Amino acid sequence: MRRLILVLLFTLAAAPQARAAAVIRDAGIERALREIAAPVTAAAGLGAGRMNFIVLKDRRLNAVVLGPRTVAITSGLLLRLESVEEVQAVFAHEAAHIANGHISRRMSNADAARGRAAAGLIAGAATVVGGAHPAMLGVAIGGASAAGRAFLGHTRAEEAAADQAALRYLARAGIDPAAMIRVMETFRGQEALSEAHQDPYVRTHPATGERVRTLRIRVAAMEPVEAETPARAAYWHARLRAKLGAHLGGPARALGDLDSDDRGEIATLVRAIAHHRLPNPDQAIRNAENLTRIRPKDPYYAELLGQILLENRRPDEAVSAYRRAASLGPGEPLIRGGLGRALLAAGRPEEALVELDEARGRGGAGPRMLRDLAVAYSRTGQNGMASTVTAERYALLGKPMDAATNARRAMGLLPTGSPGWLRAEDVLFAAERALK
Repeated sequence: MRRLILVLLFTLAAAPQARAAAVIRDAGIERALREIAAPVTAAAGLGAGRMNFIVLKDRRLNAVVLGPRTVAITSGLLLRLESVEEVQAVFAHEAAHIANGHISRRMSNADAARGRAAAGLIAGAATVVGGAHPAMLGVAIGGASAAGRAFLGHTRAEEAAADQAALRYLARAGIDPAAMIRVMETFRGQEALSEAHQDPYVRTHPATGERVRTLRIRVAAMEPVEAETPARAAYWHARLRAKLGAHLGGPARALGDLDSDDRGEIATLVRAIAHHRLPNPDQAIRNAENLTRIRPKDPYYAELLGQILLENRRPDEAVSAYRRAASLGPGEPLIRGGLGRALLAAGRPEEALVELDEARGRGGAGPRMLRDLAVAYSRTGQNGMASTVTAERYALLGKPMDAATNARRAMGLLPTGSPGWLRAEDVLFAAERALK
């Protein structure tokens, strides 16, 4: 299975129609999405904290289900939807596709043809390989390929069923079902555009005027919902938009949009990130430290402080901040990965290796983390494992020639049949298939 997924990674990365979208891995953003989605996923019977969310740096508007527990959403859609209820409506709709079995049926039929088999593996690649691959998610989110559309595109009957279920989930969670109408209005008129100008949501989720009218009728016929925006969800939504906006928008504009007298938590968060990007390191650090005072038990603010310190070449201080973040959020692999990176910068590779290997095992693997892990192996004299991890990183980046070169090097350095040797063999098998 692992070999087949690696072959798929290379194949999708090489596809000329694949528009790669960078995966945004951020522990605080992913926590915010889990908090926002919790009421509707619980209402759908999927569990309040059992879903995974992937954010892609993409201005286009889309959200799709990638598997029985994974939803991907673009930064463009998250920043376009202004209310937390609208984001929850999107998640309620995607949860309905999962609960109604739309994705499971496609995965069970995925081996009917080679193309569908490849598309079906999209759902599992992020967890099996250990890090979502940009080219793969570019195909998935954009719906740009036949495989992507075959797996992710929904029929109008499925959309109608998901809409109806989503309205029930929203009402059950005490969220105004009319938020679903506002989301669909965002896409009104898109189907009249050529495919090149459509937002991909329209290609994977048919959006018609009739569908919006049906939603209006159903909402009007529902029992009134005493909707009140939950303070917890609203808080995490504000954090999410502040962090995404400050990272992806112009930092000077982000600062200019703030009230100069606003010293609240969200404004302080924006200031920390915007000053870091300008760069104004002293002001960035000061604002990040203020955040850790505002919420001393928040792991994500301690992590942000660590990141800013590390990127301003203050590794020893960064290690302290990351250690605090890791103690406050022991289950967060991305924080452990950041701690490993800081330890490397501080010249402590043995400690870094422990943290990075733990992060990889907990699902924090991605090209950047694998690069750090390879450096840690190299600096501790484990060159064979460094080559294996480098081969895996090139596999995730869709570079079969580089992956094969490093896999062969690893197999020459490691004992035959050892775990690292077997991982390198898997990469070599997939790379050679891709190069044929």
